[in-house]
Amino acid sequence: MTINDIRIYISMITAACTLCACEKELDFRYHDIAPINVIESYVSDEGMQAIITETTPVDEPMNTTRMTDAKVVISDIDNGKSWQLQPDSRGIYTCNETGIENHNYLIEVERDGKYFSASAVMLPPTRISSLSFSWIKMPYDYVAALEVSFEENPSKDGECYWVRIYRNGEPYRWSATDDRFADGKGTLSLVFRTSRRDISEEDENEVLREGDIVSAGVTPISHSMYEYLEALTSGNSNGPHMFEGDLCLGYFIAGSTSKASVVYDPENIPYDN
Repeated sequence: MTINDIRIYISMITAACTLCACEKELDFRYHDIAPINVIESYVSDEGMQAIITETTPVDEPMNTTRMTDAKVVISDIDNGKSWQLQPDSRGIYTCNETGIENHNYLIEVERDGKYFSASAVMLPPTRISSLSFSWIKMPYDYVAALEVSFEENPSKDGECYWVRIYRNGEPYRWSATDDRFADGKGTLSLVFRTSRRDISEEDENEVLREGDIVSAGVTPISHSMYEYLEALTSGNSNGPHMFEGDLCLGYFIAGSTSKASVVYDPENIPYDN
């Protein structure tokens, strides 16, 4: 079954439910679809990594168990070298070998008689030029806006980036963007709304407290990866099929992540007039 088959199958279920909801309850056996492998993998200037999980039926709690029974090989197509990644105690396949800028990389995964592969070019890094907070007025309170500014190449079109924000080392926010939003002078900025000023009214998943370390990581990505992340944001699909071979979901990217950090100090954050 392909991704399109799954989408058609879900559309048929939706249409049937719409037509028959007033007559009787229907028990569609959507949960009989076999789990699909999900591969999240990358090559960077810090090493190589792959995480393998499986999809979960929609009527069951999400299964985040990491699969460790696969063979994972990443190859540098340009110099012919290959490395077999091994799972660590966290269930993450790793290798300390670092990527080389502008080299082509291939990942091959074999699991349970199935084969998956994807390729990616190691994109050159950007540079974060500034990371700062400002208070912006919202109807319900002031909110700390985190602005991440970084360099892009104004002479090149179609550059895409994955920007991730961490709170004390843990994932907090993320967004994908491209150079259509650059200022034309080599700078691209992205603003994240974070914690409100009155933390007594803030959700625990959103709140920032004085002394928290807020970090940003910016990774250049391919346009297909940009489309993949945009699809996840919209919730309308699983994004483009990035792997060849048997059906699986996920991504493979190659690129260096630029990083910067700031200490959250609400008393000294300026107000945006």
